[in-house]
Amino acid sequence: MKILVQAKPSSKEEYLTKIDEHNFIVAVHQPPIKGLANKAIVEKLSDYFNVSKSAVRIISGATSKNKVIGIEERAQ
Repeated sequence: MKILVQAKPSSKEEYLTKIDEHNFIVAVHQPPIKGLANKAIVEKLSDYFNVSKSAVRIISGATSKNKVIGIEERAQ
């Protein structure tokens, strides 16, 4: 599954908001330096979708606030 994420790094509050089925806003405390914010976003999404961190990958937008994220869904 692919989702679109609007990242909010260096945020005072951490949150994950679902806009619709494929659009999310993710705010994290970490700054966008050396991939810290991206790691935190991957962690938040892995918790939200209940998958491992390795199942969440940034397809595009690694250096942008607007990201396309791929999530491998668990086999049922």
